Amino acid sequence: MPSFDICCLETEPELNSNVVSINVGGRIFQTTKQTLTQAGPKSLLYRLAETGSDRFVDRDPDQFSLLLSLLRSGTLPSKVKDFDLRDLIEESRFYGVESLLTSSLSDPSHLDAFSLRKSSELPLNGRDTPSAIASTPFGSLHVSHGSKITSFDWSLTRKSTILTQFTAIDSLLAISPDIAAAGATDFSGLQILDLQKGRVKQVLNWENATRSGSTVQAIGSSGKLLFTSFESCRRNSNSILVYDMNTLNPVIEIARNEIFGADLDSAIPATKLRWVSGYGLLMASGSHSGLSGVSGNIKFWDIRSGNVAFELKEKVDCFADVCVSDNMNVLFKVGVSSGEVFNADLRCLGTVNNDANDNSNPWMCVENRRKVVNGKKEGLGCKIESHGNQVFCSKGGDIELWSEVAAGSEGRLKGRVFRKNVMGRVKAMGGLKVTNLAFGGNKMFVTRKDQQAVEVWQGSTRGL
Repeated sequence: MPSFDICCLETEPELNSNVVSINVGGRIFQTTKQTLTQAGPKSLLYRLAETGSDRFVDRDPDQFSLLLSLLRSGTLPSKVKDFDLRDLIEESRFYGVESLLTSSLSDPSHLDAFSLRKSSELPLNGRDTPSAIASTPFGSLHVSHGSKITSFDWSLTRKSTILTQFTAIDSLLAISPDIAAAGATDFSGLQILDLQKGRVKQVLNWENATRSGSTVQAIGSSGKLLFTSFESCRRNSNSILVYDMNTLNPVIEIARNEIFGADLDSAIPATKLRWVSGYGLLMASGSHSGLSGVSGNIKFWDIRSGNVAFELKEKVDCFADVCVSDNMNVLFKVGVSSGEVFNADLRCLGTVNNDANDNSNPWMCVENRRKVVNGKKEGLGCKIESHGNQVFCSKGGDIELWSEVAAGSEGRLKGRVFRKNVMGRVKAMGGLKVTNLAFGGNKMFVTRKDQQAVEVWQGSTRGL
């Protein structure tokens, strides 16, 4: 609990017992007990509200006025732009209202996709480029580069780096601002890391049939559950394990495959896991490149029964990357051959049998005209992620923003219609190839090939 000075002053009794007078650095502020208690029972302001006499706090009155406005209206006044963010954060910690400041300045609902612009870069120590990035809902960021993980707080003003046991990290999940799950395709076990103390809290392993080590292919979460895709070090079996997020005890094992002979489908481990909360299903996708081209599958698992609810088998223009939008009930992919973005309505997937002998195809190209596939893998390395009601797709050094529009406005008679918007200023585009996209708070984070930094993209913000 922070220390503070309270002096009792000889004054007239207040006519309204609900009104509280606070002397901050020589300036008198008047507010109500209800306003102060908005800060929460563990805050200094809550204690001031309960104090039965006038109060004196030896702090900066200008900073206090901003935080008092935040308590009154839930937003910061426009004059906050004249203040240093780091000073305001320190002041909010003193009063115990940093969580309210975080909600105001880094609320995910404030992300305006159409106004996103590259605003800054976060440099990383060393020569390694980012291999994976992960963020929390309010914008804390973890970045793996080489054997290190660098973390930034929600304001991106505080930075810390730890050294891990990995040579390189391929999968990273932000469990909290101080805890992350990390794994690699060449190192056995999923590690739960305490980033503040720089130590391994726990290692989770999969006991496969050959009792060999198990590497991590992908990580996901639902908030309450942790999902991990494992593959045996001998690459002859794979599985998805579901853990309780609080206890890290295993809940259920799904998608277990023991590979025999040339059974290609079972040989493909899941390399992307996403929880679809609106359906209570886990999306697991994986692909394989062979002599006949790229093939893969997208499965939606019911983790309660351990069964597949529906599945898409990809052989023609298989996905380079795939994502799912709960808000729009849409599955998106970028084709590895064409480089085009496709969508499939989740509400119809349960009725589609996407087998080799089935002529039905759930995918629709979001553009009016499809490119002619010329044998080149135009979509190789492209990334696609959804956030809110928009979809972001990287192509080379550019990022496309796709948003749904009313079908009538485009003259299309059937299917869902999406419009493309190229993001950022022209001079900021066409740079090095995008390798990762992530969202946290009201920001988008971007990494690029051979770049030892993370780009921060931000739109118009409330307050700062």
